[in-house]
Amino acid sequence: MAKLILIRHGQSTWNAANRFSGWVDVPLSHLGRLEAIAAAKKIRNYRIDVCFTSLLVRAIETSAICLTECEKTCAGKSPVFKHNASDHDWHGWDNYEGDKSQEIPIFMCAKLDERYYGNLQGLNKAQTTEKFGEDMVHEWRRSFIKRPPGGESLEDTAKRTIPFFQNRIFPHIKDGDNVLVSAHGNSLRSIIMYIDNLSIEEIPNLELATSVPIVYEINQQGKVISSVII
Repeated sequence: MAKLILIRHGQSTWNAANRFSGWVDVPLSHLGRLEAIAAAKKIRNYRIDVCFTSLLVRAIETSAICLTECEKTCAGKSPVFKHNASDHDWHGWDNYEGDKSQEIPIFMCAKLDERYYGNLQGLNKAQTTEKFGEDMVHEWRRSFIKRPPGGESLEDTAKRTIPFFQNRIFPHIKDGDNVLVSAHGNSLRSIIMYIDNLSIEEIPNLELATSVPIVYEINQQGKVISSVII
């Protein structure tokens, strides 16, 4: 039975500063790296076959730490970041197809990026709450349909994450691969909403801590057999 491991990135420098990040590409803080190391130890007994992450460095850093901190996780294989040949900024010098018997591919895709917070990006969350009120900010952050000013709603985010899960991630699960997804609070919330069949009334109560792995056991038909937070 295939395992799907979802993990929100470790604390970023802007998490530490209580700022809205969204698509701003901020790295992990020192604590965030320690959190990722702790997560790596928690998943060390799960053999990972393939990894997916966003294009944002905090998620990329977390994926790299999770796959390199404990040798058992990769069973002696080397993680390799796979670049999209159609990206005009990619020089293509790798010129390498890969070797599945020796490597674990890490696929990076913007579909897994955090929700775009628009005009809130960079703002301090506490000060934003003082200005707009706790209820409004909570709705911007946790509701399914409410968009922050100039940004995406969780519904908007789900329109890119769920098809990506269906078309790119689930085929690996169907083939029996254990999959690690290192992404963000809202991109993962939308995927979990789909996997666990949560309603739009239930989704505001779903919050994900940084670097706390969620392990799903999923059969070939896509049915969740079990799930556990570790």
